[in-house]
Amino acid sequence: MAKNMQPIAKRCKALNLSPAAMGYAKKDTNRNPKGQMRKKQSEYAIQLTEKQKVKFVYGILEKQFRMYYEKATHMTGKTGENLLTLIERRLDNVAYRLGFATTRRDARQLVNHGHFTVNGKRVNIPSYLVKPGDVIEVCEKSSKSVKFKRLLGEDAPVVVAPKWLERTKNTLQGTVVAMPARDDIDFPVEEHLIVELYSK
Repeated sequence: MAKNMQPIAKRCKALNLSPAAMGYAKKDTNRNPKGQMRKKQSEYAIQLTEKQKVKFVYGILEKQFRMYYEKATHMTGKTGENLLTLIERRLDNVAYRLGFATTRRDARQLVNHGHFTVNGKRVNIPSYLVKPGDVIEVCEKSSKSVKFKRLLGEDAPVVVAPKWLERTKNTLQGTVVAMPARDDIDFPVEEHLIVELYSK
């Protein structure tokens, strides 16, 4: 399976993106601190950067991203917002947003290894799209591992889940209570530029 293995700090700097959007609180690069960058970008370059930013944050490659765009165009409402909410519903992103993983990359690997169930059935497809009413839970066997045990108890990290998700306190279970909205996206992105890029 294809993986996005681009260096985090370097790529975030190139896309003018905070590493915090990727789940990395303390990550930076000193490489080329006064980089010789063109001050004015072309319209195409600006649009391409927005697309690359979203692909990088969610760890999606071009073929799959294009598929999400095509699906978004056939939905009612604004195509750009539909695109972002579709991607936000990915199981790897949901596992990250519920606090079961520290980064989206980590969540993707955990899903691949079959650590989660959706409505009681094990799902190992990171691109699986959740829907309202779905219950996401760490498998019983996996919940006994050190990685997941640290998410429970008094010393557990505090997780603020978005309003469309609900995590049951002191459990490794979360519920999708609604569809994600545009204001639930946790990093700056101008999705209309992506639509303009694909519309050419």
